[in-house]
Amino acid sequence: MTRRHLMTTLSGLLLTLVVTLTAVVQPHDAHWVTAWTMSPSTLLPSPDAEDAFHNQTLRQIVRVTATGESIRLRVSNVHGNKPLAIGAMTVALHAGDGALRPGTLQEVTFSGNSHFNVARGAVAISDLVGLNVSDLDELAVSIYLPQGSGNATTHRVGLQTNYLLAGDATTELQLPDGAETFEVWHFLRAIDVLADESVSTIVTVGDSITDGVGSTLDANLRWPDQFLARLRADSDMPQYAIANAGISGNRVLHERAEIFGENLQARFERDVLALSGVSHIVLLEGINDIGMSVSLATDQEVTPEQIIAGYRQIIARAKARGIVIIGATLTPFAGAGYYTEEGEAKRQQVNDWIRSSGAFDAVIDFDRAMGDPQNPGRLPASFTSDNLHPNDAGYKAMADSIDLGIFR
Repeated sequence: MTRRHLMTTLSGLLLTLVVTLTAVVQPHDAHWVTAWTMSPSTLLPSPDAEDAFHNQTLRQIVRVTATGESIRLRVSNVHGNKPLAIGAMTVALHAGDGALRPGTLQEVTFSGNSHFNVARGAVAISDLVGLNVSDLDELAVSIYLPQGSGNATTHRVGLQTNYLLAGDATTELQLPDGAETFEVWHFLRAIDVLADESVSTIVTVGDSITDGVGSTLDANLRWPDQFLARLRADSDMPQYAIANAGISGNRVLHERAEIFGENLQARFERDVLALSGVSHIVLLEGINDIGMSVSLATDQEVTPEQIIAGYRQIIARAKARGIVIIGATLTPFAGAGYYTEEGEAKRQQVNDWIRSSGAFDAVIDFDRAMGDPQNPGRLPASFTSDNLHPNDAGYKAMADSIDLGIFR
């Protein structure tokens, strides 16, 4: 056998082996869907202006919204000021109070390596992890940062108790003494599940109202969570995962990026279109464009027409990907800190356009569902403590108002 013939034969055998292994790892009747996500929001430097974490382990708890035999994880250094060194990373089913369920601990690798650097500004996708997850399982993801992390990529409204541990605690089943707690998410960007091909992801896009400000810590009672509960309760509904891309304080057109993240048009590709298996988007954003333009930056005052033009851009980008996009009307805000009569007139004009323009594939009318019967421009007192953000009951009312037929 000539050397060339031998090399050709070996190459063919190797290709056959790769194809065979790929078929084993990723069945043809399954695909990736994003079953949890966080949108990076805070650009503020760490307290020491250099490194947020050093020789510490972050153990963060997330709830997945799909069932599958394998997962992959995304780590983001999008707001980092230098490469992020990952010394070790694990994932396990959460047993409660930061503990790991025995027998479920799995190592997470990137490009075959347990030690990995995420480039400044980049996102890294892990190798496939063979962990059986069921819908609504909680996962504990532990990331060991052996050296100075630089500025942390953070979502600052987590509404979830997470844990900070000294040293490499990625394989510790129980929390060691001295664990600190925090209620935001750092670096962990998304969880994808290798799910049945019939499953797809609904991404809820918005500001603090979608982010869940005002709901109970660790309870998963944001309106997207309670909407998911309705989907699961209806046996005739297709199977959807939910990915929440809300950022407190976010705006369609402008930004205070150091606190509230980049504006929606700037972050839309990263936070929505880059997710896996997306079939639907629910867009609820614009109230901050109206209110913050007066309270924070008068040079950023916007007209209803400008907000609508921003919506049209988001709609066009979604439809270019074949994604169904649903518009939600802006909820009442009379009595809120940045309420003005002029702002209310803008809100009404924007809502009228959402309802009547036909630009969206469907409409969810949160405004009419949430207005106080005696004063439709205000949330009922039983639904809010600040006249802007719903509480658990208010978020339930939002979820209950959605016509499930839109998603059937």
